[in-house]
Amino acid sequence: MNKDDLRKVLKPLIKECIKEVIFEEGTLSTIISEVVTGLDKPMVVEAKKPRQQQFETEDQAKARLEKRRLMESERRKKLLDSIGGDAYNGVNLFEGTEPLQSAGSPSSAPSAQGPLSGVASNDPGVDISGLFNQKSSAIWDKLSGK
Repeated sequence: MNKDDLRKVLKPLIKECIKEVIFEEGTLSTIISEVVTGLDKPMVVEAKKPRQQQFETEDQAKARLEKRRLMESERRKKLLDSIGGDAYNGVNLFEGTEPLQSAGSPSSAPSAQGPLSGVASNDPGVDISGLFNQKSSAIWDKLSGK
């Protein structure tokens, strides 16, 4: 018996067996009831709230920097107190020092870590407040074709 003859004999038998299992033994009703009960349960959906970017005002930035300076001076004072004020004849070891901008490992050669690695963190940058004043507004309108 070749493959095609076997297929012609087996296909109707298998079809009949599947129908018998699905309809007569209740398998189909079991599948449908499980699907329906699954629909009653609430589906888990992750909803992410869009983060609103908050920009600091100049006063808030100054207050944050001042708070940071106070914390740094407090930390230095605690360090001096922990080693003892008279340990170095009352000399302030941290006088005139600035915190490191970036630290590397002692065994590696110094290397830049990012696009602003060479810029101090307290650098005010470039003032762009004049870009959108009334005088430059006409220039921007002209450039945009309005």
